[in-house]
Amino acid sequence: MKLAASKKHEPAIPTASMADIAFLLIIFFMLTITFEVDKTQVKLPKTNIRIEIPKKAAYVAIDSTGRIKVSSGEDLSASVPSADEVHSFAVGVIAQNPQKDFVLKADGGVSYGDVDLVMDALKRAKVRTIYLLSEQVTVDDI
Repeated sequence: MKLAASKKHEPAIPTASMADIAFLLIIFFMLTITFEVDKTQVKLPKTNIRIEIPKKAAYVAIDSTGRIKVSSGEDLSASVPSADEVHSFAVGVIAQNPQKDFVLKADGGVSYGDVDLVMDALKRAKVRTIYLLSEQVTVDDI
């Protein structure tokens, strides 16, 4: 008895689920991306101490020209004209979240008087924690 020859199937790569995989990857990267809220370029002073700062902390940055920028930690930074405006900004942020941490990021060439004015403004606004951002000196740098 002769049997009819069956059709030969060509080998193929199943591509039906590739769209699902690409979609899941897009969702993963959208959920895990973090944006930098303060893009002020400063040359930080050096230190040997390393402490992690909270991710959603508010930022106050002073660049080498003395220009001050502020960010609540959720939005992009905006320039303010003086330390008094930093006080007003901090009062608004503290009114929304009394436990909010602040990060002071100052260029290494900024005079201490300018940094002190900003720190005093933050203290008057009743900020509980102020982190001073610095560049960590590694063993290779010593």
